[in-house]
Amino acid sequence: MISRTTNQTMARTAQQNLQASMSRMAKLQEQVTSSSAIARPSDDPTGTANAMKVRAEIRANTQHAANVSDAEGWLSVTDGALANTNKILGRVKDLALSASTGTMSPTDRQAIATELEGLKTDLLREANTTYLGRTVFAGTSDTGKAFTENPAGTYDYSGSGTPTTRRLDSSTLMRVDTDGEAVFGKDENSVFRLVDDLVSDLKANKDSTGYLTKIDAAADTVLREHSALGVRHAATLKAKDTLADQSISLETRRSGIEDLDTAKVILDMKLQEVAYQSALAVTARALQPTLMDFLR
Repeated sequence: MISRTTNQTMARTAQQNLQASMSRMAKLQEQVTSSSAIARPSDDPTGTANAMKVRAEIRANTQHAANVSDAEGWLSVTDGALANTNKILGRVKDLALSASTGTMSPTDRQAIATELEGLKTDLLREANTTYLGRTVFAGTSDTGKAFTENPAGTYDYSGSGTPTTRRLDSSTLMRVDTDGEAVFGKDENSVFRLVDDLVSDLKANKDSTGYLTKIDAAADTVLREHSALGVRHAATLKAKDTLADQSISLETRRSGIEDLDTAKVILDMKLQEVAYQSALAVTARALQPTLMDFLR
């Protein structure tokens, strides 16, 4: 049986074709306006899933970059404090060496003792160095000071024993603080007590030769901890460069999924507009009004 094509059928088909053409043109216009290839998940379910995964990686990368920046700040401040500590101990040794010579008068030794007291204060200041309100030599402690001098001449360490760490990537947890006791010593063996004892002996006009070896040992300890810090600092800077490269790679992947070739889409939209206008013109000619249309 051969079906008859009526004007009504032709009109309905033409209307459907025109609506489909308008829908395609509207979608292209929306893409040009938003500059995004995916306006809603239904546009590209697979692309949407991939875009969500990439965006999650971008967020993680951004957080790791912030962690690295904070870690770099901690390590840089600690690096400066250790460098200053080493210089101070160098000056302490020079003064101890000068005082050990037999040509020093009691007045000269008193002057050296006074300078050493000032250097001890400088050592305490370096030991209590802070970064963003946190002491860099006391772990996770929030007391504000790593070392506190007591009237009795003892020194209390407020370190928590728990290191401060920052996650540089999904598998690397970096320690950013430094153990204050490992650097400056503890109780009777602290570098502060060493300087106090040296000052006391100088004021009593006693021999200071025996302190040179102790000062060298303290300086070696600081140097060893400084070297360990340098290794961590270098690893942090390497992680920073890696994250920067990953950021570029992830953004390229995201752009490949979500962003449009704007010039191509505009061209497609213009071609669709031409096709739509042509379809309108053809439909108007093909569906001429008949006598029955007027009689209705």
